Amino acid sequence: MAPRANWKGYLKLSLVSCAVALYPASKSTARVAFHTLNRATGNRLRRQMFDPETGDVVEPEDQVKGYEVSKGEYVTVDDEEIDAIAIESTHTIDIEKFVPREEIDELYFDAPYYIAPDDRVAEEAFAVIREAMRDKGVVGLARVVLYRRERIIMLEPRGKGLFAAVLRYPYEVREDEAYFEEIPEVAIPPEMLDLAEHIIERMQGEFDPSAFEDRYENALIELLKAKQSGKHAELPHAAPRPSNVVNLMDALRRSVQADKESSGQESTSVASSRTAANSNGSSQRRSTPSASKAGSSPARVAKPPSKSAEKIATPSSASKSVAKGPAKAQPKSAAKSAAKAAAKNSKTVEVKIAPAGGKGGGSKGAGKATPPTGSGRLRKAG
Repeated sequence: MAPRANWKGYLKLSLVSCAVALYPASKSTARVAFHTLNRATGNRLRRQMFDPETGDVVEPEDQVKGYEVSKGEYVTVDDEEIDAIAIESTHTIDIEKFVPREEIDELYFDAPYYIAPDDRVAEEAFAVIREAMRDKGVVGLARVVLYRRERIIMLEPRGKGLFAAVLRYPYEVREDEAYFEEIPEVAIPPEMLDLAEHIIERMQGEFDPSAFEDRYENALIELLKAKQSGKHAELPHAAPRPSNVVNLMDALRRSVQADKESSGQESTSVASSRTAANSNGSSQRRSTPSASKAGSSPARVAKPPSKSAEKIATPSSASKSVAKGPAKAQPKSAAKSAAKAAAKNSKTVEVKIAPAGGKGGGSKGAGKATPPTGSGRLRKAG
C-alpha cells in the first residue's frame, strides 16, 4: 500500500513548477497506546467538554475558539474565518533562496518530510530542480502552509526525491546563552584531557540507527504479553542512578588501565617469541666448527706467557685441526693436489722464545704456534 500524502500542491522555482506530494518521514503509530477505561466496568471512557460555571456538557458543534485579550475577556474566531485566510503558499512550495547546508543550525529543525513528484508530467521538472541543487551543493528555503500554519522548510536532494525539514521560527527557539552563561571556564590538566581523548578514541564507531533499541517500549510490550497470557509480569529492576565522580583523574586512569594491560600482555608475548628466536640463531652460530674459519682467514701466532717454554705444534696436531674443516667433504683427488700445492708453498715456522730471567731454560708453560693458511709441515726450532 502506497503511503498517504499529508499535503499536495506545486513546487515552484522561478517560472518552473511541478506537482508534488508531501509525505511524513517519521511515524508514531508503532508506539504502544493506551485508552482510559472505567476500572469497575472495563468500558472505555469518552472525554467531554463542560462549562465549569454551569456544569453543563458542551457539544462539539457549540464550541468555538477564543483568544484571551485580558482576564476573562476573549475574542472568538470561527473555523471558517481561519480557513478563509488566503496565503499564497497554501498550495505552492515556492523556493525563495538557496544556502549552503552547513549554515543551517540543527536547533531549527522540526519535523522531517519527503517530497516526490505527484504525476508523470511533473517528473522532468522535478528532476531538473533536484539535480541543479545537487550539482551546486546547496539546499533550498521555501514556504508552505501545514496544519493551518505557514512554515519555513528546507529542501535537500535525497536519492531520487527531496528531503524537506520544517524549520522553527526564531521566536520558537531558545538561545543557549541563558543556559550556558553561568558555566565557568575550567583549566583542564593536559594529562586528564589525554586520558579522556584515549577513551573517546577507543569508543569511536559508525552511526548505525538499527543498533538503537527503545528499551522502555520493549518493556511495555513484554508486560502486556505477560498480562495477556495470564502470567506474572516481572518488572525490570531500576538501574542505580549515577553520581558525581569524586576523583575524576582516578576514574579516567582506571578506565584506561584495562586497555593498557590487555595490550601489554600481547606485546610481552611477541617480545618473548622474538628473544627465543634470536637465542636459537646465536647458539647455532656458536656451534659452527672452528676449522671452517681457519680455511678462510690467516692463522695467528699465539703470544707466549712470561715464563716461556717452546712447544711447537706437531704435524699430527696440525693435520687434526685441518681435518675438522670443510676439506673433509672434498674428493680424494682434489685433496691430494691441494696437499701437494701446499707442500711446495709451505714455510718453516720457527719460534724462538728468550727466557724471562735472562739465563736458564724454559718453564712449564708452553706457547703454541698455529700455522698460517696454506702451511705444510712444521719442525722444531733450534
